[in-house]
Amino acid sequence: MLFPTWFTKLMKNEPATKKKTNNGWIIDESKCLSLAEVSCLRSTARKRQKTGVRLQKFNQVRDWFMVELALNTGLRVSEMTSLSHHNLLIDGDRSSITVLGKGNKKRAIWISSRFKNTCSEYIKVKESFGHGINAESTLLNRSNGSSITKRGLQKAFKNILYKARLPCYYYIHCLRHTYATFLLKASNYNYRFVQQQLGHASIRTTQVYANVLESDGKKAVERLFA
Repeated sequence: MLFPTWFTKLMKNEPATKKKTNNGWIIDESKCLSLAEVSCLRSTARKRQKTGVRLQKFNQVRDWFMVELALNTGLRVSEMTSLSHHNLLIDGDRSSITVLGKGNKKRAIWISSRFKNTCSEYIKVKESFGHGINAESTLLNRSNGSSITKRGLQKAFKNILYKARLPCYYYIHCLRHTYATFLLKASNYNYRFVQQQLGHASIRTTQVYANVLESDGKKAVERLFA
């Protein structure tokens, strides 16, 4: 995929994942997609998935699932590339994903019934392409069946980002930040639960998202008496 010159130049000047202050790490709004941007990204990925099924282009199907996986689990890129089919627990009443995170620490991530259905759909489509879906098969793979690298996922994400006409300073790890921020709101700011889902060793790491959530407070103040 060849990006236009302006897009490539901006990609090289992406902001760092986190900013460091005297008080520790913080994450600002530029690291999290808005609800409208999430909707646009998912819609673009879904359209490409449908085209991929029709034209037999597996990479477009995988990239759609990659976006959904990141947004629904908050996994790190390295965790996504290491997933195998046996890590998915989506049969019967089970709806979770087991992952080996930093420090070789295993954790189970709860997923929604909606994403459980997405996983089932992806597996069926993947099988129709002739790719392995046995327990040890890599969940995210290339068209030739080989495992995809972290760099490969990052490049695939940039491709979808460009197609969706979203800001090019976003990178795939921003989907983890986005997941964390939206999950905090959905859980009524249950930092302990979000910590467990993300696999943070310390809850202080999870609390860096408070900086992003403070922006909601600013918007509320603007609406006061309006």
